[in-house]
Amino acid sequence: MTEWLEKHFLPVAAKIGAEKHLVAIRDAFISIMPITMAGAVATLLNVFFRDLPTQFGWTGFVDTMSPIIGINSNVWWGTLAILSLVFVFSLGYNLSKAYDVSPLPGGLIAFAALITQMPQTTADGSMWGYINWSYTQASGLFTALFIGFIATFIYIKLVKSKVTIKLPDSVPPAVSRAFTAIIPGLIAIYVIGTLAYVVNAFTGMPINDVISKYVQMPFLGLSQGLISVVITVFAVQLLWMFGLHGSNVLAPVLDGIYLTALNENNVAFMQGAELPYMWTRGSFDAFVWLGGAGCSLALIIAILIFSKKEESRTVAKLSAPMGVFNINEPVTFGLPVVLNPIYFIPSIGIPIILTIIAYVCTSIGLIPPTFVAVPWIMPPVIYAFFATGGSLMAALVALVNLIIAVALYAPFVLLANKADSQV
Repeated sequence: MTEWLEKHFLPVAAKIGAEKHLVAIRDAFISIMPITMAGAVATLLNVFFRDLPTQFGWTGFVDTMSPIIGINSNVWWGTLAILSLVFVFSLGYNLSKAYDVSPLPGGLIAFAALITQMPQTTADGSMWGYINWSYTQASGLFTALFIGFIATFIYIKLVKSKVTIKLPDSVPPAVSRAFTAIIPGLIAIYVIGTLAYVVNAFTGMPINDVISKYVQMPFLGLSQGLISVVITVFAVQLLWMFGLHGSNVLAPVLDGIYLTALNENNVAFMQGAELPYMWTRGSFDAFVWLGGAGCSLALIIAILIFSKKEESRTVAKLSAPMGVFNINEPVTFGLPVVLNPIYFIPSIGIPIILTIIAYVCTSIGLIPPTFVAVPWIMPPVIYAFFATGGSLMAALVALVNLIIAVALYAPFVLLANKADSQV
């Protein structure tokens, strides 16, 4: 089975992981992490300065912290509330870079195109020059992806086709690049403006609402089912078994769908509304990928407890400090877990079991959904505590999952003791 997958599956997975459009989308999400992290910190601080104290009736403390709470609200407004704007610029930049055309104009054109298709007035038409902030936050990410991709692709194709203003070589490069982008940018933005007008004329809705109703909401709805979550975990783990970074390869799914759900939960929390999505991007890291994909920290612990192989114990000891901070490459490639017939089944099966446990606990209301974007290097258990806004029960479920994973890895570590060599 391993040989067949290596021959037929691995080449396809490698091509998918290197596909330039998917890489550009992945890099676009990665590059906006400073923005998402700043917004997440602001949200998390307000949990401890406003929300939890309010639940305990500590109104005096909340009043004292009101200046800090206000500052955090400002930071959230300047980060997560404009997430689709920074994302579309990053997408245009990275996609242009993938095609070896000037990336800065690509980002600016994508940004302008996204603004172009937004409604210019309030719903009742009483105010002009109004931008609905719901189109600029996480709920607008699908539209940003769609519009940014079209506008940037038009720019790229026109530049590649030499539909540009050509200046003499004596002109400074910065000026030449700007003039090169004028005609492609003009056409790209006009195409999006025309598309927005036509869509609104025929549907009575702006593009963002059309995409949200017929594309984004169905995808987000499908993503919340247990089968969808399990399939996602299985695909990530299978890629890792062949040495491919599953989370990066499937970043368009993990970030495009589940990160959107996380940010939507964050917005709902800030508004005091019910969290709309049960499973988000943070749920995987909080309860499943403890120590990295495959729940690598549990494997390290199991080896340190049960392994009699000196080479395996040495790898585990060296990998443990990194595993605590969710860096799984040392044990994954050092043991190795990659293409290892002994650890093939547990590396794929254990995360699925942990997913089912966490999903059930969330669905029955034992633990709240994740709504805070926590830095990925946050140690397991602590990660779950912060990602759920300070839920001790969520931290306990993460700890139980870690213990279960250690117990499930133990028989395979004992099996490895009997093997003549570690494959």
